[in-house]
Amino acid sequence: MKYGSLFSLILLLFGAGQFGPACADNPLQAAMELEGALLLTPDIENGKRVYRTCAVCHQPEAWGTENGHYPQIAGQIRTVIIKQLADIRARNRDNPTMLPFTRLDMLTLQEIADVSAYISEMPMTRHNGIGPGSDLVHGRKIYEEYCAECHGPRAEGIVDDHIPLLQGQHYQYLYRQFLWIRDGRRRNADKKMAKQIQSFNIRDISSVMDYISRLKPPAEKLAPADWRNPDFPNYRRDGKRRP
Repeated sequence: MKYGSLFSLILLLFGAGQFGPACADNPLQAAMELEGALLLTPDIENGKRVYRTCAVCHQPEAWGTENGHYPQIAGQIRTVIIKQLADIRARNRDNPTMLPFTRLDMLTLQEIADVSAYISEMPMTRHNGIGPGSDLVHGRKIYEEYCAECHGPRAEGIVDDHIPLLQGQHYQYLYRQFLWIRDGRRRNADKKMAKQIQSFNIRDISSVMDYISRLKPPAEKLAPADWRNPDFPNYRRDGKRRP
């Protein structure tokens, strides 16, 4: 039985309320919730409403911060956003800041579908944080040898496999997450990737993350110059809301 069918059956028998935050790693829960959210038709208008909570950290444009504390999530593949939220809820990915906001009493499966669709359609910044630029030849070599097969030749990601788009991501965020994957702190990372990168040294990591940070999304995914999200007119761009 496929996860989607299994998920639907469990919902029918027990209801969605059974799938609250897990007490331990629960990849089955994450997989079922992913399939369940993918079956739903997203409501973009409701996604806009749900995103108000997200905007406090990720900013109204969903561009995150150049220091890497928060990633750019605008333009990310919808299925990737759903998977990460499901993994955080199932505690298959540690994220203490996000965990409370993924509880079912805070974020239903329908709302996951809605906000993921809203975020995925947002234009991306033209000015993400980049690395030092001093070792890009080595970075490109590493990327083409180890990363391109899964993430795509331009780091565009793969929708069907829920592999994230990395284009336009902040260098500092990429660097930190890569270390966490290598060191086993992101348990939902691809096991083949985690094993493959064990031999990477600091030069390898810095150069390949620098190279990736400079891979720009296609023009149609980029925000116009000086664009601000019109859905949030009362936000100042220092992260504070106007009275």
